[in-house]
Amino acid sequence: MSEYIEHDRNAISVGIVEKKYFTFADPPGEMVLESGAGLGPITLAYETYGSLNADKSNVVLIPHALSGDSHVAGYYQPEDKNPGWWDNMVGPGKGIDTDKYFVVCSNIIGSCMGSTGPNSINPKTGLPYALDFPVVTIGDMVQAQKALMDHLGIEKILSVVGGSIGGMQVLEWCVRYPEMVVSAIPLATTTRHSALAIAFNEVARQAIMADPKWNNGNYYSGPKPDLGLAVARMIGHITYLSDKSMRLKFGRRLQDKSDFSFNFDADFQVESYLRYQGRKFVDRFDANSFLYITKAADYYDLEKQHGNGSSVEAFSRTKARFLVVSFTSDWLYPTYQSRDMVKAMKKNGLDVSFCEIEADWGHDAFLIPNERLTTMIRGFLERVSHANE
Repeated sequence: MSEYIEHDRNAISVGIVEKKYFTFADPPGEMVLESGAGLGPITLAYETYGSLNADKSNVVLIPHALSGDSHVAGYYQPEDKNPGWWDNMVGPGKGIDTDKYFVVCSNIIGSCMGSTGPNSINPKTGLPYALDFPVVTIGDMVQAQKALMDHLGIEKILSVVGGSIGGMQVLEWCVRYPEMVVSAIPLATTTRHSALAIAFNEVARQAIMADPKWNNGNYYSGPKPDLGLAVARMIGHITYLSDKSMRLKFGRRLQDKSDFSFNFDADFQVESYLRYQGRKFVDRFDANSFLYITKAADYYDLEKQHGNGSSVEAFSRTKARFLVVSFTSDWLYPTYQSRDMVKAMKKNGLDVSFCEIEADWGHDAFLIPNERLTTMIRGFLERVSHANE
């Protein structure tokens, strides 16, 4: 890793980083998925930051959300304009301090950012999997991450930290591998999707599948369903914001005009913004991956899968120390869902801290620089680290 790069006046980056790859589950030793299907070989793209200490006790694993990837911090090239997706939190002296911790972030299976997914080549056909790719779950994603940890020789994880779908993976790690996880920080997440969250995901998926260019998932050799994916992203992006954030940022202000166009152009700033977000998304993401990952999130049900319908029973499986964080304006995963999981944790006698942070920016608030969140994560990791010595 090269010398640090200063990307603003007050923050230092981890510098130049490298995306690495780990391949496992070669046939006939395919990984068995929760659906019963086998998948292999599997490649995971991952990145590491900081240094692993002698007893390998300083590992922090960061699972990412829907459209994220392994590039959580730093830059690939000195001329890169934008650092990793959580660079404000991960780096030297930051909330997750890479001078103290060995940070690992891998791209989930089913994604399109270097790990095996529907756009990968199916070794049986020599063509992209498309819809021949098996449906994967949050549990499958975590099982693949466990294989990566084994490959890296890591037997204990000081903390698993993640938000949204990344937070679901945090919870899954805690109940699936309780002897391995010392602590966990689930942010803006839930143990299972509400009907509202499932409904938004289904409308987004239908937008993709209604695009004629989707072609039942077989679009890799021709035009892609860019319009459907853009609309899906627009729908999703609305759920990541809040009424107040949209009111403050856009209101009813017009975009580059003084009056209505009296046609179907983007008259309002919020319309222009959503169209821009949609266009930008299709340049970096795969439509089929969007389908698979949202389906995995909808399927996730910690209570059903690990507790016979009881969250108390599900959390009885874990021994981790928790810091649970929600945000006041998050209407996708509202605070009551975090409170419910905290109650279940406490009924098991677990060491749990909980904080609801006042924030205007909706579900995406966990990604936006917030000194209170940074201070909490830094302090929690320090306490856990000292207790683990």
